[in-house]
Amino acid sequence: MSEARLHTPLGGAGFKGYVSFTEVAPTGMIALRGDLANATVAEAVEAATGQGMPAARRIEGGLDGGAAWASPDELLLFVPQAEAAERTAALAEALATQHALVADVSDMRAAFTLKGAHLRDMLAKLTPADLSPETLPSGEFRRTHLGQIAAAFWFEAEETAHLICFRSVADYAFDLLKEASEPGGEVGYFSI
Repeated sequence: MSEARLHTPLGGAGFKGYVSFTEVAPTGMIALRGDLANATVAEAVEAATGQGMPAARRIEGGLDGGAAWASPDELLLFVPQAEAAERTAALAEALATQHALVADVSDMRAAFTLKGAHLRDMLAKLTPADLSPETLPSGEFRRTHLGQIAAAFWFEAEETAHLICFRSVADYAFDLLKEASEPGGEVGYFSI
């Protein structure tokens, strides 16, 4: 097992501001590209994650077992980290007769859980995505930018979200989140 799989990029760092966030434990992630309307692909996704095929821009499940729609022919699957290699191999075998790409991308990513009543306001400082609850309801998987880096996030509930980015820029993401959530920086636009 590689060193990256044993540790998070930031050692589980966290911050408590008007929005609090923590880096989550290493998470298994599998990139899947293929025909998402194919029944064999849907069956393989369910076998790997325990979740059904997500609708466009949605996530089924979560970091402990989930399937997120990333583009018309791409999913990001979440599995237990200790089982990522095994599940990647099983998924590749299940899709051997399909035109598909399966890759374990666990070592490439960092993940954070964010919590707070002003979560939408804080994220609105960092991303061009429309964060209104009508446009970005819970369960909507959004790929976008966070400052100068690629990131994706979704709201599990109104005051809880998960964010993923490349491992190589985890410290930059942490610093952005920290600065945006410093007490006194509340905007109050999306206040609940």
